[in-house]
Amino acid sequence: MDKLGLETTVIDQRVYDDTVERFRAAKLRLPTFAQLAEPGTIPGEVTAALEGVDRDAADGLNLFRVHWYNGFVGDRVEVPQHIVLPGSLTGVDARIVVVLADRFPMIHAHKVLATYGCLAPRIVTGQFDPGRQKAIWPSTGNYCRGGVAISRIMGCRGVAVLPEGMSRERFAWLERWVEEPDDIVRTEGSESNVKEIYDKCAELERSPENVIFNQFSEFGNHLAHYFCTGRAMDTVFGALREREPELRLRGFVSATGSAGTLAAGEYLKSLHGSRVVAVEALECPTLLYNGFGEHNIQGIGDKHVPLIHNVMNTDIVTAVSDRATDTLFALFNTDAGRRQLLREGRVPEALVTQLERFGLSSICNVLAAIKVAKHSNLGEEDVLLTVATDGAELYASELDKILARDYPGGFDEAAAADAEHRYLRAVDTDHLLDLSNRDRERIFNLGYFTWVEQQGVSLEDFVARRDQSFWRGLQPLLATWDGMIEEFNQRTLSA
Repeated sequence: MDKLGLETTVIDQRVYDDTVERFRAAKLRLPTFAQLAEPGTIPGEVTAALEGVDRDAADGLNLFRVHWYNGFVGDRVEVPQHIVLPGSLTGVDARIVVVLADRFPMIHAHKVLATYGCLAPRIVTGQFDPGRQKAIWPSTGNYCRGGVAISRIMGCRGVAVLPEGMSRERFAWLERWVEEPDDIVRTEGSESNVKEIYDKCAELERSPENVIFNQFSEFGNHLAHYFCTGRAMDTVFGALREREPELRLRGFVSATGSAGTLAAGEYLKSLHGSRVVAVEALECPTLLYNGFGEHNIQGIGDKHVPLIHNVMNTDIVTAVSDRATDTLFALFNTDAGRRQLLREGRVPEALVTQLERFGLSSICNVLAAIKVAKHSNLGEEDVLLTVATDGAELYASELDKILARDYPGGFDEAAAADAEHRYLRAVDTDHLLDLSNRDRERIFNLGYFTWVEQQGVSLEDFVARRDQSFWRGLQPLLATWDGMIEEFNQRTLSA
């Protein structure tokens, strides 16, 4: 597949040599994917130097924090930080375990790992010239922020392309990080308007100085999450099972987004036979019902099937309403909501504090996990893993909109009680499908219209993804890229 970042040799020696010189001058060093999967293997001198670096600074050393093993202030932990939600909150016996992505550096979301997985291979194969080209990051919020952060550290211009209707906090972050104001490109619409982003990227791609890193078709995104996120999730489960050996991993639940994170579920499935659960917005149920619409669960996209979604290895599709995520965001972030959760000591105060940090897509993942637990009749020895994709810090402006729209009289005790009952206690199992092979074929075929007809992917390349041998064939790329990263580092670190 051309233009999708899968090359394993140096494509342009001049670009490669120039980039080596730029990185040498900047004293930049790249982490390998193996180091990001197991940060204990990061060289001691790098770890020591990191102690004096702000995790949110545009510092090259922060590339070595682009992993799941960060503490809240940037220290390194042995097990990725996570929360086991109690049945008193979820209403189910199964252990719903939420791994916290707001520990990632700079953007406080795990999309920064995906962007590193896309740009680093292009750098060490001479496919991208940081001195002459711009990295274009199309996104509905977090991926473009990750791309801008990684680009800035690597000394190139990163351009964010995202809908104008995304949260004000996303734009505020971008304004602090981009090189020029024009490096923020606002497209029409909001979360549901991915096609408009594609159209803008097609326009930008006409200039040879622009390189599009489309998260929906960049297999580096898939591979970084398969190898790094998958292993991190397995470490969390292993730590739980050390204390309770009878635990069984039953599934990994994630909103589809670009489908990169879902690759972690495939890694876990290969080890434990657990199920891969893809989640979408009920207001735009593309996978479930071939549907369309508008929603506001920011960061999960819709209206198409990502090229990097291994549909034929997905087991369940379910949908969550943005009304539910909006309402629970209000419940978790208002005084009346906190009092409701703390009533009669049902939910520990420390957990309420954690719930305040959940962004909209994080809440979506939790609700989907509850639906799966109820649908599958999971018990107290069963574990579902999911992720809190980003933090509430990105949604303060959205909370204002939610309260003004839905609770003009104020979010009081009655509203809090109703919200908890309707959108948490009474979660149902509607809009959930155990995928048969025919269902997988239907969803897979939907991707044809986006990738072959609209985006120009060859039919042969599109169809190749139907076979699991294609996806297994991608996995050795990481070891090859790691070897190239090590050689690149040797050149940049030499006198």
